[in-house]
Amino acid sequence: MLAFNSLKRITAVAGAFALLGATTVTTASAQNAICYNCPTEWADWGTQLRTIKQRIGITVPADNKNSGQTLAQLVAEKASPVADVAYYGVTFGIQAAKEGVVTNYQPAGWNDIPAGLRDPNGAWFTIHQGALGFMVNVDALKGKPLPQSWADLLKPEYKGLVGYLDPASAFVGYVGAVAVNQARGGSLNDFTPAINYFKELKKNEPIVPKQTAYARVLSGEIAILVDYDFNAYRAKHKDKANVRFVIPTEGSVIVPYVMSLVNKGPNAENGKKVLDFVMSDEGQRVWANAYLRPVRASALSAEARSVFLPDTEYARVKTVDYAKMADVQKAFSERYLKEVN
Repeated sequence: MLAFNSLKRITAVAGAFALLGATTVTTASAQNAICYNCPTEWADWGTQLRTIKQRIGITVPADNKNSGQTLAQLVAEKASPVADVAYYGVTFGIQAAKEGVVTNYQPAGWNDIPAGLRDPNGAWFTIHQGALGFMVNVDALKGKPLPQSWADLLKPEYKGLVGYLDPASAFVGYVGAVAVNQARGGSLNDFTPAINYFKELKKNEPIVPKQTAYARVLSGEIAILVDYDFNAYRAKHKDKANVRFVIPTEGSVIVPYVMSLVNKGPNAENGKKVLDFVMSDEGQRVWANAYLRPVRASALSAEARSVFLPDTEYARVKTVDYAKMADVQKAFSERYLKEVN
């Protein structure tokens, strides 16, 4: 999901949405709830939406926005909301709260959500999460050892084999920058370790796409991609590729995907029911079956748990101050473009 790095850009896009009107969604009714950014193919929202219809009788049309587009349209429609709930990367949820386009709601399972993965009042809360690490096509390594650390990627033996998404334009790329920065002693106030790392990595001729590179890993064009765990698990278990996921020994970060109740949405009660359902055991299992770690670990079956790396590995994956992470994103992107790109 692409990152919008400034409120100015969000406002501009919001104006465009306001001119176009909300023609892409179904008019809400007593049996409907409108969700922005619930695309059928991402995170298996298709199964989730069908299950919601079957279990609680509420129709939620699929919606193919990304996080930035969702925030922009919520802002454009602030005076007359169309959506009831919204789904996005955590930094967009934080911005939505600042814009006043969402309202507080504590769904079912609220107490199971770790404090660092929810707004204290319920303006946004994590429904599932990813961990940032290495998605590795073992066959494409051609006998080279599986990299285990951020430091390993700098070794000459991996020249031309490493990929990461552009941190100045892709959210996952920015997450990667935060992760390596934290792992190498930096902070959200000082990205110098990450900048130095990317400068050093540049000598290894990395591949730096601006958008998702999942297919390029499966084809072997990129052997090692800095990416989310769920993409690696999907490649291994669904697409049957010889792919492994590695959490760097120096550590990494959790990437929350969150939802919110839209402020003054036309079907607020239906929206609340939808949010309650995605946080229920059954709703959480849908995410697990799509290889995303549900926020409520207690909802995981033993079978679903076996897909993921052991908890001992995930102990190296930490939360950060996501509000601060959102605040410093623009400054980091500008520095990256100036010093590395």
